[in-house]
Amino acid sequence: MSNDETPPGTRASRRAAKPRKRRRGLKITLGVLLVLLLATGGTLYWLYSQLDGNIKGVDINKALGEDRPEKLPTSGQNLLVLGSDSRAGAENKELGGGGSVSGARSDTAMVVHIPEGRSKAVAVSIPRDTLVTRPECVKDDGSTVAGKERVMFNSVYAQAGPACVVKTVEKMSGVRVDHYLEINFAGFKDLVDAIGGVTVDVPQDIDDKASGLHLAAGPQKLDGTESLAYVRTRHGIGDGSDLGRIGLQQQFLMALLSEVKSQDLLGSPANSYKIAKSATQSLTTDSSLASLTSLAEFARSMNGVDPASMETIMLPVAYDKVDPNRVIASEPQSGQLWKAIREDTTIPEEAKKSPATGG
Repeated sequence: MSNDETPPGTRASRRAAKPRKRRRGLKITLGVLLVLLLATGGTLYWLYSQLDGNIKGVDINKALGEDRPEKLPTSGQNLLVLGSDSRAGAENKELGGGGSVSGARSDTAMVVHIPEGRSKAVAVSIPRDTLVTRPECVKDDGSTVAGKERVMFNSVYAQAGPACVVKTVEKMSGVRVDHYLEINFAGFKDLVDAIGGVTVDVPQDIDDKASGLHLAAGPQKLDGTESLAYVRTRHGIGDGSDLGRIGLQQQFLMALLSEVKSQDLLGSPANSYKIAKSATQSLTTDSSLASLTSLAEFARSMNGVDPASMETIMLPVAYDKVDPNRVIASEPQSGQLWKAIREDTTIPEEAKKSPATGG
């Protein structure tokens, strides 16, 4: 046998066989990985579909048509954020909402303006008791609601739906609303519990039997039930009017946004899912945001906005001369405020002062 001939079973032949074993092992490993990826992908798809299906959408553009304010090229982004509140039913009765009120109201309304560059934002609260002119609107079922003067702002939602609220805001302000976001307060309770509560600095002792809220002044960490009572309370703060609680609502919203932003969502997937589930179950948006993908993209574009630096303003209002329990937009302050938002310019200090304060 020559030196060039290697009998079967020698070291050289065994070395030659190893690559085939490695290739076989590699195939098995890739197969297992593929099965795991498919299984994980199926789970992720199921989770995504479930969360995505929670979000309700409203086609604002279709409902409003072309009769809208012009969208200026440098006007930033404007969101109408509503907190809708139904106090009917046993659950809301336990939460201090009362069981005799039917239907839903837009208890909280804010126009959030994000200037070009998205490094800061301003939130303008519209008091629910503001008397406004409701334009003619088409409801979801296709029926028409006639326009009417001197209606309470929060009644527009109940009578004509969310698209009509957008139309009313655009008519009174001249501001083009780019996006609509509605938070249902009953679902909002679960969201607060999911993130572990929200800390607010209570400005004064609150003893409100109507909302069931009893808090001492100073920093307080509120759970979902307490948070819901906090944004609803009006008898335990200021003069007992809606104006008195607007400051609490603005303060709480900023604290909630800051808390969500500070959460280590990547560090706890289970908690992230719980938060996302609670959030999506309580959300209604315009149709262009009504998906997890669209919401995530919009959130990423807002990443530079710090909730702690967001300026909060109440629409300047004065007590109505006919009905002192209602307010009307005060001029020239409200006109100056809306003009600054339309044109994406600095809001004059005098446009932030309201004759009626609720103090």
